[in-house]
Amino acid sequence: MADERATTNEEWMARGQKVMLGNYKPMPVAIVGGEGSRVVDADGNRYIDFVSGIAVSALGHNHPALVAAIQQQAGRVLHTANIVWNEQAVRLAEKLVATSFADRVFFCNSGAEAIEAMIKLARKVFFDRGEGRYEIVSFQNSFHGRTLGALTCTGQEKYRQGFEPLLPGVRIVPYGDLSALEQAMTERTAAVLIEPIQGEGGVRMPPPGFLKAVRDLTSRHGCLMLLDEVQSGVGRCGTMWAYEGEGFVPDAMAIAKGIGGGMPLGAMLTTEALGTALPPGTHGSTFGGNPVSCAAGNAVMDVVSDPAFLTRVGKLGDHLLSRLNMMVRTHRKVCVEARGRGLWCGLELNIDLTNLPRQSLKRGLMLNIIGGKIIRVAPPLVIDQATLDEGLDILDSLLATLGDEPTRV
Repeated sequence: MADERATTNEEWMARGQKVMLGNYKPMPVAIVGGEGSRVVDADGNRYIDFVSGIAVSALGHNHPALVAAIQQQAGRVLHTANIVWNEQAVRLAEKLVATSFADRVFFCNSGAEAIEAMIKLARKVFFDRGEGRYEIVSFQNSFHGRTLGALTCTGQEKYRQGFEPLLPGVRIVPYGDLSALEQAMTERTAAVLIEPIQGEGGVRMPPPGFLKAVRDLTSRHGCLMLLDEVQSGVGRCGTMWAYEGEGFVPDAMAIAKGIGGGMPLGAMLTTEALGTALPPGTHGSTFGGNPVSCAAGNAVMDVVSDPAFLTRVGKLGDHLLSRLNMMVRTHRKVCVEARGRGLWCGLELNIDLTNLPRQSLKRGLMLNIIGGKIIRVAPPLVIDQATLDEGLDILDSLLATLGDEPTRV
């Protein structure tokens, strides 16, 4: 039967509500196109994109190099499976190794899968050593994914409720509390799993020196440090990886989101020594290393890994945080704090913001709220300052409507 194409936001919403699961609560728009840091809906409305598909669209929308890479690879071969080599996966792995601490790369489809791979790696390392270590320590307010292992390590009860019993052997401690972490570690601890900046927890920054202290503690304890850079990596923070400049390197790292530029792609990066714990048959992914996704990843890496590009992201990030801090001072009756790094910031308010994304759409800005009271600002990394400021002007005007008249500074 021929598909009758819907032509409006309302028509697409009505069709979707009839057939899709209902586990999401999408806004009443259907995005049908985009260019750079703007998107267009089925009714022809244009929006500045401050969401980037949850920090995924690093190169924005319709980036010529990314589109060309996907089209060219799609015209050659779409899928091969991991019983043979494919050039796009090899090239991408080489780039990831060259820009990080890692020696070995495992490709998968998502951040949750990359987290699962790290959990399995940690347990297998100590199984092979005969040490009997299997416990994982993670942190309150963390988010590591929706699969059962990743969910168990996620320190937010709202995501875990209703899916018990969860994976045994996981301890969760307050983020930033080194003493609590040390108390939770035992002779059975295999690894500490941590986000360098908590994403879904509200773009929360670690205390100064905390990440290095965690690394030192895991090294003294003889266990692994597993880093979740699913949101923070691939240039989002103004450096290729968020751990850079913190004075440490992890034992393994999970990445996804931005690396595919919109294509489904994730990876676990680790060292030569630890990588030997997963020989043939111990772990795999049917679509991991897909040639088209990896072609997209290569295009993303070619753009983002340029030092000049990263410097530009860092400067724009400083400007973004400065403007958000100004909003905190201007609208201090409703604003609590601005925080973040690079083009990844959170603006915390003291009122419920559930309806704010719909209000912002009416003004031409696409926003995302996490935790009910935190605006996450994560535009495409290719955004220019004029567009960034245009979006921030809209946000500023929205904040003025949320409380009493703001105090001007």
